[in-house]
Amino acid sequence: MHDMKKLAALVKELEEQLVVCMRCGMCQAVCPVYTETGREADVARGKLALLDGLIQQIFKEPGGVHERLMRCLLCGSCAANCPSGVKVLDIFLKARAILVGYTGLHPANKIIFRGMLSHPRVFNSLVRAAGMFQGVFLKSADEFLGTSCGRFSFPLAHRHLKAFAPASFNTTIGRLNINGGSGLKAGFFVGCLIDKIYPNIGHAVLSSLKANGVGVFVPDEQGCCGIPALSSGDLLAFGKMVRYNLDLFSAGDFDFLVTACATCTSTIKKLWPMFAGDLSEAEKTRINELAEKTMDISQFLVEKTGLVTAASDGKNFDREKALISYHDPCHLKKSLGIEAQPRMLLGANSGYVLKEMSEADRCCGCGGSFNLKYYEISASIGRRKRDSILQSGCSTVATSCPACMLQISDMLSQAGEHIRVKHAVEIYADSLERDLDVDTH
Repeated sequence: MHDMKKLAALVKELEEQLVVCMRCGMCQAVCPVYTETGREADVARGKLALLDGLIQQIFKEPGGVHERLMRCLLCGSCAANCPSGVKVLDIFLKARAILVGYTGLHPANKIIFRGMLSHPRVFNSLVRAAGMFQGVFLKSADEFLGTSCGRFSFPLAHRHLKAFAPASFNTTIGRLNINGGSGLKAGFFVGCLIDKIYPNIGHAVLSSLKANGVGVFVPDEQGCCGIPALSSGDLLAFGKMVRYNLDLFSAGDFDFLVTACATCTSTIKKLWPMFAGDLSEAEKTRINELAEKTMDISQFLVEKTGLVTAASDGKNFDREKALISYHDPCHLKKSLGIEAQPRMLLGANSGYVLKEMSEADRCCGCGGSFNLKYYEISASIGRRKRDSILQSGCSTVATSCPACMLQISDMLSQAGEHIRVKHAVEIYADSLERDLDVDTH
């Protein structure tokens, strides 16, 4: 009965939000999926019309509608360009939750979300075990980019992947709780991809914070932010992940919560409060407080501490600067309006000059689970981003989202293009003095 009441409440919210859409079609011009398929059902207007009909028919065909709803990157391009201010992503996430509530969660998703991601210690142990044996299934595809491909014919064999790091960020750092000279202290939400695939980004965050005199709190065994479960409609697993991380960070005293993952930042700031319906009032208050002080690392460094410029040793004075370009992650620019701050981090490194690519804020095509389920569409969108990168003439492309880094690395590697893929905070940390070793004790 409780579940039915919850679903009924979501349906009512959908009905109230759907009437705002004027069916003007502005979303067609900016939807990357529609650009590839030309299908009305793949654009926001088509999905919203479908949902309106779905509600009126009392879920006569939920399976087919769910399939069409999943053909969405959740990039937010439609919402960012909607003249009526339709909160498209909110509507789609609620609709997915409603449909899963009626049809049930796919068994594979149940194992992943409720059996693994909802239990971070179990998930971390499984990843460590998988990392030990990944060499059996993967071989090097491009040493320059550090990508791998499958040794055997299996579903991911044609992709160029980033393997698990030899040691996760969590394993090498453990729990941190140190103070800094500035009087500011930041909690650091690491995120799954940085922890397990890009630990160097995590170390760059710590170096940047220390260089700016910022104390840091990093709890051990952090969990997923919950967006994979939420985007698949699993509110139960999402709630468990939120509660787990909420309790974990409640043990620390800090002024701001920083992340280096655009998706994690957007999820904590916007989606944790929005989908906290099953949590207690005390938990909702804590979520709102945490969301309020959550910031992308570039925004934090630019707006709260100011950027540190390392003293020049003269070695690079006459050297020609390398060209670097920047890709705007959808969840950072379109959801949070953060655009200038990452570029300021790049500008702090005197070894580079920024060369803007065309369509810098166009989606790279990753979209999390979308990349797994609709890889051909995802790759086609990704190749357009790859071409924009190549046309810029850069030797390094930076971004602020590890998922975007995976997608861009895949596209560049498959094309045989040797362009480094870095996080903006890595570029900033590289410019700092080399003796800023982080104290992990």
